[in-house]
Amino acid sequence: MSVRIAGRPIGSGHPVYVIAEIGLNHNGDVGIAKELIDVAAAAGADAVKFQKRTPELATPAHMRDVARDTPWGTMTYLEYRHRVELDREQYIEIGDHATLRGLDWFASPWDEPSVAFLEDLGVVAHKVASASVTDLPLLRAIGATGKPVILSTGMSTLEQIDAAIEALDARGRLILLHATSTYPMPADEANLRVVPALAARYPGVPVGYSGHERGLQISLAAAALGATVIERHITLDRTMWGSDQAASLEPQGLEHLVRDVRIIEQALGDGVKRVQPGELAPMRKLRRVPA
Repeated sequence: MSVRIAGRPIGSGHPVYVIAEIGLNHNGDVGIAKELIDVAAAAGADAVKFQKRTPELATPAHMRDVARDTPWGTMTYLEYRHRVELDREQYIEIGDHATLRGLDWFASPWDEPSVAFLEDLGVVAHKVASASVTDLPLLRAIGATGKPVILSTGMSTLEQIDAAIEALDARGRLILLHATSTYPMPADEANLRVVPALAARYPGVPVGYSGHERGLQISLAAAALGATVIERHITLDRTMWGSDQAASLEPQGLEHLVRDVRIIEQALGDGVKRVQPGELAPMRKLRRVPA
């Protein structure tokens, strides 16, 4: 079974859907956001993703007054959240830029007003961040939009994922992403065998991988294990300020990821053992006893 996002089928037997997550790596700067969109388009990604919050609602109470050192000076965590949030006109600008570059675009809404905000802008899908898996009212609001839903599963038990799927009520519109929410993620926490395990537990639901590791190997291995979606954070420079920058791919890294995912798709084949065209000449040359 496949799920369609903006007409693109996603699922087994279809090309891997590559999401370049810009998230908050634009640091509140529309110019940087547009540069990152250009990076995603040049690399051959299928979509870009952002994060949308209503800071007063999405920021945990115990974090609001915590001081944070930022490029704009020391401020509270809540003030920082406001500083990096994009407004409606800015979202229209970056959304139009993504569309003109041939990319799907959507975001992770972290609260119910943000769902309405994104719906007003006509996003093609909604992404549920791993941090929101247990936020059942938010999930019900997302599911009620009728749009395709991509659910990341970091920091979550199978029971919590079951409850989230029930709350979303998005049968036929749901994609699951295996994720480990460590930034950056060490290889021994990847647990990539969860990708086929989730596919077996939720038949008919496409399963992909959202990576927070350094490098490409783990994401490529996920593709080889059957991930139908690969999502990675992207940045212009991993040394830029921001909590997600170090676990992000720079432009050349994203380009190599997309290139190698496409090669893996070709290499996986259909699983039917046959004599390949390129084997015919070696067979005539090397086989002493014909079949």
